[in-house]
Amino acid sequence: MKSIAVLPQGSVSHEALLHLLGGESVDLVHHKLISEVFLSTAGGTTDYSVIPIENTIEGSVSLHIDWLINEVNLPMQAEWIFPSIQNLIGHPQEFKGADGKTDYSKIVRILSHPVATAQCGQYIREHAPWAELEPTGSTSGAVEIVKDNPGKGWAAIGTTLGAATHGLEIVAHRITDHNNNFTRFVLVGPEPVALARKSNGDKTSLLVTLPEDFPGALHQVLAAFSWRKLNLSRIESRPTKKKLGTYYFYIDVLEPIESVLLPGAIEEIKALGCQVRILGSYPTYTYEEEKAEVQ
Repeated sequence: MKSIAVLPQGSVSHEALLHLLGGESVDLVHHKLISEVFLSTAGGTTDYSVIPIENTIEGSVSLHIDWLINEVNLPMQAEWIFPSIQNLIGHPQEFKGADGKTDYSKIVRILSHPVATAQCGQYIREHAPWAELEPTGSTSGAVEIVKDNPGKGWAAIGTTLGAATHGLEIVAHRITDHNNNFTRFVLVGPEPVALARKSNGDKTSLLVTLPEDFPGALHQVLAAFSWRKLNLSRIESRPTKKKLGTYYFYIDVLEPIESVLLPGAIEEIKALGCQVRILGSYPTYTYEEEKAEVQ
């Protein structure tokens, strides 16, 4: 690997990438906005980009999927799962009460990426429902803004790495509403990637566009996979942005593109008059397996 574009230092994307690489030396290029991450690799400035595309709690990150479909032509080259562990972060002593405990009444504003804020909704409603919520481009960006605005009662939702990066303290640990809060990331770029880790298998992501709508169209597409006993882990519709009521179908198949049966399924779907675009065929890595390897 050469260079990888990723969201700011200390973001969940940054933490996730470090976990995937397991100490492998690469050139990381940080950007404030996900559009800049995409364009960095699409324009040839970096070799790969790190893109979060799905979360346990919030579901698909639709904006990022739409970028992969409509804005850039960057194949998926690897997928991995990483826990999104969010914390309440602020300046040392700013939210301390006279008894030394956290005084939530001193929190005026909470900043974070909208997805991270949504993941902590229950915590916010319980501890600081009066706080103004301000969206930012990334969790790390929120921490940086809080760092630059001491004494205003501002706090950020972000990662442990983000707090350490900007020299702030964690006011409250693990404030996400659910313990099983995982995010699915993909590494996108023009060339396949070789990682030292053992993968958990292979996956192929397809984009299927039906011809004109007709009864049973989607059923016939799914039947091409079903009778071949090809396992689909995900199917999602996305608007084509060309005509109201027309959709793409984003489909994940738990097989590599080189498998015996998958190419036949794709040809059968094309014979139905559908357009099929291969978004990538790539190794997948589960967090549990990677954790076991490290221990």
